[in-house]
Amino acid sequence: MTHAFPVNDDSIVRLDRLEDTARQLLALARQQGASQAEVSCSDSGGLAISVRMGEVETVESTRDRGIGITVYFGKRKGTASTGDVRAESLAATVAQACAIARHTEEDPAAGLADAELMAKDLREFDTWHPAKVDAEAAIDLAMRAEAAGRAQDLRIGNSDGASFASNQSLSVYANSHGFVGRERGSHYSLGCALIAGTGDAMQRDGWYSMALALDGLEDAEAIGRRAAERTLARLAPRTPATGEMPVIFSAEVASSLIGHYLSAVSGGALYRRASFLCDSLGQALFPDWFWLEEDPFLMRGFRSGAYDAEGVATQRSHLVKEGRIQRYVLGSYSARKLGLASTANAGGIHNVNVSANAENLAEIVRGKSRALYVTELMGQGVNMITGDYSRGAAGFMVENGEIAYPVDGLTIAGNLRQMFGSIEAVGADFDTRSYLRIGPVLVGKMTVAGG
Repeated sequence: MTHAFPVNDDSIVRLDRLEDTARQLLALARQQGASQAEVSCSDSGGLAISVRMGEVETVESTRDRGIGITVYFGKRKGTASTGDVRAESLAATVAQACAIARHTEEDPAAGLADAELMAKDLREFDTWHPAKVDAEAAIDLAMRAEAAGRAQDLRIGNSDGASFASNQSLSVYANSHGFVGRERGSHYSLGCALIAGTGDAMQRDGWYSMALALDGLEDAEAIGRRAAERTLARLAPRTPATGEMPVIFSAEVASSLIGHYLSAVSGGALYRRASFLCDSLGQALFPDWFWLEEDPFLMRGFRSGAYDAEGVATQRSHLVKEGRIQRYVLGSYSARKLGLASTANAGGIHNVNVSANAENLAEIVRGKSRALYVTELMGQGVNMITGDYSRGAAGFMVENGEIAYPVDGLTIAGNLRQMFGSIEAVGADFDTRSYLRIGPVLVGKMTVAGG
């Protein structure tokens, strides 16, 4: 069966319409006396389906349009939004934003990003791959993934289902500095989760694929088989005794460690003094071989872009170099609150590359007589003010350089500052399904609480 059909790509025409709307809103704001203004317009559509045990559960088609305007009267700010592009609705939206701004308190940090920081090289990064996938074809993909997984072993008697989703989005950001940026992106995912065993001995696991182009997804049957292998591997888990030991985070969960770091160096947490990394610029936090690099220019990257949510030009730069914190993650507002400059991170971080000093997971495991290999984390036990870390975990015990048997019912605990400093290895076999490109991570010592 064919799963994608040629599309009439009218994205440029639709972007032109969004830009026209943005320019109208800026003109209206100027007429009402706003000293500065910025507009974000978006147009997106997608399809999401789910199946379970060979039956269709949900089919959802979406089409969304959003228009938001922020105006500034000096240091007073007002924001309003609408989904209606009729002239009277646009005028009412601007009037509402202006009314809000006129009645709010002044904020010294308010205002657009500085004009000289606006991006000029507005490239695209191969993120637009529209494909028309109808509901029948999407259902077939999910059915094939689930069927392939269930057929692997009689012990797989149940399923948590399989799902497919696609989305195409267009956006325009414009402001009264004269900046206009246009972006378009597509996104596809296919996943399957299976259940093996019976009664209290049941175990669940799965696998999924994500890509910006439909042909970048893994084969449906391969996803199902991978989900089955992971589920079967978790049968008959043990709960080891409490103690201290090395912990290896699998690539798909290691990204959460970097996520905690990025949250700790984000502007909002820093100016609110709600981070254990306040006033940490230049500090040594990681081993001296370790670095984090933000790369907004990665072709076909999940978070590539020439500008941030304020139009500020992005740039490739190190967040961490030789283990030391090089910079924070700031938009213009948080930068002003901290007396620093924007790092072009309004709206969030872009693609992040993490250094590796090991070839792969197999090399990391070979060097350990006993360790915990974590493949799943549960709960939200992370205190960003102190860095204290405690989360439920499941995975496998490593003994004599080999993955030996599954374990669950565990809690792993430590402190993020100490954990970052005791990273001993990062594998080069990184997970390609995320904007955080990282492999498995070995933390030299953590407390593992079991039975």
